[in-house]
Amino acid sequence: MSLAESDAAPPFPSNGDQIPAVLLRNALKVMGLVYVLSIGIWSIAAVKLPLENHVPFAAGGLLAVIYGLVIYGLPRHHHASFGYANLVTSLRAGFVSLVGATVLLSEGFGNAQSDGLVWAICGAVLFALALDGVDGYLARKFRQQSELGARFDMEVDALLIMVLAMAALALGKAGIWVLAIGGMRYLYFVAQHYVVALRRDLPPSHRRKLVCVIQVVSLCLVVTPVVQEPLSGWICLLALVSLTYSFAVDIRFQLKA
Repeated sequence: MSLAESDAAPPFPSNGDQIPAVLLRNALKVMGLVYVLSIGIWSIAAVKLPLENHVPFAAGGLLAVIYGLVIYGLPRHHHASFGYANLVTSLRAGFVSLVGATVLLSEGFGNAQSDGLVWAICGAVLFALALDGVDGYLARKFRQQSELGARFDMEVDALLIMVLAMAALALGKAGIWVLAIGGMRYLYFVAQHYVVALRRDLPPSHRRKLVCVIQVVSLCLVVTPVVQEPLSGWICLLALVSLTYSFAVDIRFQLKA
């Protein structure tokens, strides 16, 4: 679960390096193919669920922005090819983009007849979750670990958690405070620009990995139609407490280092 390191990661740096032409071509080819595949999947989903026409268009726009940021970060990928790991992460980004567009823009999400749509969203989340860890394994197997790959992976996870927190709010499963689960990562990102100590590296931690899994699993469970208040609120609260503890431990370490 790549978000495990997200509470320690600095913003994407720009070192002025030129992107090797072969890497740029390969990255554009991989992301282009995944983008077309995603459009096909979204089109099928729009017919089957159904979804309003503007939802897949919004998902496409979001995915294009994500891929644009990946291109910006390519100087931090010191390999000749984009790699199988980043291909998997690109595919996960496609699913997360559609889930995000559905939660934010579909009028059918959250109404009394939306159970089928909600279950479909949960299925997409579980599929994306199943792919998580595969990218890390592939990066290690083919020796293509990079700062870009790790950051790409964790940001997709962070976006997924934010979207699930919004879904929990939209479905009335918890109060507006649930957005703190998804927003804490981004508040930390902003704080890094003002507090130099928060840019210090953190040692690897199984705790962060576990806490990240707790966030995704808890929010996905809460979003399902079978979990209602007050149980849903308590599950979200426990997830938030665990996340707050994880951030507190790491921030304390950084400030004391």
